[in-house]
Amino acid sequence: MQLETAWLTQFLQQERLPASYGALIRSVYEPLAAQLAARAQVRPLTVGLCGAQGSGKSTLAAVLAALLRHQGLPTAVLSIDDLYLTHDQRQQLGNAVHPLLRTRGVPGTHDIELGLKTLAALQKAGPVALPAFDKSIDDRKPRALWTVFSGPASVVILEGWCVGAKPQSAAALTRPINALERDEDGAGIWRHYVNAALAQDYGQLFGRLDLQVMLQAPSFDVVYAWRLEQEHKLRARLQQMGGDQARVMDDAAVARFIAHYERITRHLLDEMPARADILLQLDAARQVQHTRGL
Repeated sequence: MQLETAWLTQFLQQERLPASYGALIRSVYEPLAAQLAARAQVRPLTVGLCGAQGSGKSTLAAVLAALLRHQGLPTAVLSIDDLYLTHDQRQQLGNAVHPLLRTRGVPGTHDIELGLKTLAALQKAGPVALPAFDKSIDDRKPRALWTVFSGPASVVILEGWCVGAKPQSAAALTRPINALERDEDGAGIWRHYVNAALAQDYGQLFGRLDLQVMLQAPSFDVVYAWRLEQEHKLRARLQQMGGDQARVMDDAAVARFIAHYERITRHLLDEMPARADILLQLDAARQVQHTRGL
């Protein structure tokens, strides 16, 4: 797969990526896409793309989809973020099980049945409505606003921060990992519920993956810094545009929010690199420093 310069330039402009990103595409993402394309020529391929918050997984998914489509392979991208339960469903879950489940993000707050049905539909000919979630209102978009993909897909990319995650042992859940767990989940009800969801429903969803790709962050501390950077950029953008900043989190709110993800993120960073089919190790600047499997 050899990219034409004009096509690459147009893509970078379309995605608002710096020209320097083109070198990363040519050196790392183009070979990755070529490997996926070779496998997809044999049979349809479902790829899991895992990366912590702020690691660049959504951009990588867009790059891979564009490269594969450029080669004539119909490619669908589905984010696990678009499978969140509705706001009302999470409120009910929080009331019935634990208040922390009202916050979207962790396993147990997604509609896994919807994900399974969508993956199955993408293997067949015909239109497929891809679920979409609007984080600005913390709720699922109306179905009429979902993007429609014309199946069947040669490649499906399922991307998300916990895609491919495995449950922890019961012993690992005993001690709180941060202040959120200590102060708001002292009895461990929330983390045991999340872990059980990973072992059951999410195991079914991730069991559909043919290939696991991981963007490996250097550490959880770096992940927190990335998430903080995202919120600061959002605030600056809204200030410039005169937009509503009410939903922008301050640093303390970001710290509390990302604490919901800390346990599974740390577990992923510890155990997934050894089993990922393709590993892309990042530095703190999100530059790929090492690859395995390409």
